[in-house]
Amino acid sequence: MVEPHPELHDVAVAIIPARGGSKGLPGKNLMRLGGVSLVGRAVAAARAARTVGTVIVSTDDEEIARVARAAGAEVVDRPAELAGDAAASESALLHALDELYDGVAAPPVTLFVQATSPFIDPSDLDAAVTRVASHEADSVFAAVESHAFLWRAAGDGAVFGANHDAAVRRRRQDREPEYRETGAFTAMRTAGFRAARHRFFGRIAPQLVPALHGVDIDTAADLVVAKALVELIDRPAGAIDVDAVVTDFDGVHTDDTAWVDTDGRELVRVSRSDGQGVARLRAARVPVLVLSAEENPVVAARAAKLRVEVIQGVRDKGPVLAEWAAARGIPLERIAYLGNDVGDLPALALVGWPVAVADAVPVVREAARVVLEARGGAGAVRELAELVLAARPAAPASSPSPRTEHEGALA
Repeated sequence: MVEPHPELHDVAVAIIPARGGSKGLPGKNLMRLGGVSLVGRAVAAARAARTVGTVIVSTDDEEIARVARAAGAEVVDRPAELAGDAAASESALLHALDELYDGVAAPPVTLFVQATSPFIDPSDLDAAVTRVASHEADSVFAAVESHAFLWRAAGDGAVFGANHDAAVRRRRQDREPEYRETGAFTAMRTAGFRAARHRFFGRIAPQLVPALHGVDIDTAADLVVAKALVELIDRPAGAIDVDAVVTDFDGVHTDDTAWVDTDGRELVRVSRSDGQGVARLRAARVPVLVLSAEENPVVAARAAKLRVEVIQGVRDKGPVLAEWAAARGIPLERIAYLGNDVGDLPALALVGWPVAVADAVPVVREAARVVLEARGGAGAVRELAELVLAARPAAPASSPSPRTEHEGALA
């Protein structure tokens, strides 16, 4: 990761234009990918960049404004005349700068961040800003290397090589790379941008980003590609930093099956490994709640065994989870919720870390920020517990006493 010079911290203002209308993919800025809206993902990336002091979303849409504020951004109301299909992004950037810094010195670097580029690494933002702030370039844009052979149509319907001699097929390693602009971000010297009124001016340089990060969502096909990549790219590097863990029961602590005896009593199979994970969370003082629609006493019995809170018989989990979190002063964005089925969707939509077991139904996997490797009832709770504990260096490393867990089938 790029480490900006200390004097380059907070030298940039990040501006994210996000209008409500879109003919190609209506409502795309609010579409959720990996459990987070596109505008929310852009705000999170900009806020995580160490060179960025202020994050602004310029929008004409009330819901986008609400989501942006919830994600930690300030909002500038975008006039209707700057929010149409023909309006350039530069117009929104210039308007935001004028609104924010009327008569006040603006930060030396303006960072244009595009909400429809979902895989922005904050370290790449820092690298681009640093290059502008240190006078290496005036405008630095996100790009991926390209060695593609491009063709262009001639007037008679034939095609010819646009960037190569069609008669000479040179090897990749023998060709100078070209750069494909991803549109994800552009860092610009603020004064130069205001004078040029265009993002590309003066000395222009590319900031190379990983090829997988070069996705820009403009069509339904782009969204399909992004959904296929999100589990790979978003998977946390060993840690999920939250203040509480909430889980469903059936399909999470169990494999979503049950034994029924002749008297109609249900028995479920649970994982001893999951129990150890919950015990470690308790030891680290991480609140754990089992939130279930199931009314069977087996849920309460299991929660009692684990010594965690339980609320069961819940049909709409969203309001109940919100009330539980508010009563304990835990921000929803600081909660990880682990689910597997459609009944979990309202809760998954509220929290900062929506998580799914490996065998969750497709719509839940799509709503999740992280999809675990373990299946429900087969170590998924333990896997999530380890990710949460990895973000807490003071968490005890020792396992709980064997007396904490001694179960197989539980009535």
